[in-house]
Formats: sequence, structure tokens, C-alpha cells
Amino acid sequence: QVRLVQSGGGSVQTGGSLRLSCAVSGDTSSRNCIGWFRQAPEKEREAIAVKPAGGLYTYYADSVKGRFTISQDNDASTIYLQMNSLKPEDTAMYYCAAGRGYIGSRGCIEYSGWGQGTQVTVSS
Repeated sequence: QVRLVQSGGGSVQTGGSLRLSCAVSGDTSSRNCIGWFRQAPEKEREAIAVKPAGGLYTYYADSVKGRFTISQDNDASTIYLQMNSLKPEDTAMYYCAAGRGYIGSRGCIEYSGWGQGTQVTVSS
């Protein structure tokens, strides 16, 4: 069982920055894949930044590449998403997730847990 608790987010103007945090606890064997996802109104949830925990390879969606950065602390107990140069189209509910088996743009083969979600709103 893996538990994820998110913090951060909120409202910002275009061009601003926000950082999301996600505290992860539980079975370490069930969280070798970590990532951030988002879902805008009337759209499907999409993977925006996913990586193997402790690994070098990272998938970024084209829409956020160069602006967002996923990172973790040494034991992957906290996952971060630094978001810079925010745009109105980044407005969405953001979720962190942990699971097994990194598969790039499709995220993880299976998910062990999801954060509760946090709203990010970017105004023009």
C-alpha cells in the first residue's frame, strides 16, 4: 500500500511559477515509478512528467517540456513538480502517482496510489 499526500498549487498569473509537492509513504517496492498527471475540465487525464524513481530517464509531455521539472528527494519520499512560465492552458487538477514499471509517455505499468489532487489555475 502506498499513500501520497499533495501540497502546493493555487492561482498564479501567466508567466508565474508554482511548485507542487507530494509526500509518499508505504511499500517501496510498489513505487519504483513516479509521476505527475493533470486533468483539465472535459479532458482526459494526461501524464505530464514521469520517471523511474532514482532513474535518469524522464518523460515530459510536449506541452510542458522545458517549463516543468520533476524531481525527488534521495529516497523518493517526496516528489516535486516545479512549474515555470505557466500558461492559462496549464490550468487543471494535478495529481501525483506512484507505481511499478516506468513505460514513458504512458506512465507506469500499474499504479499503487494517487495523490488527492490539487488545483492549479493560471490567469491571463
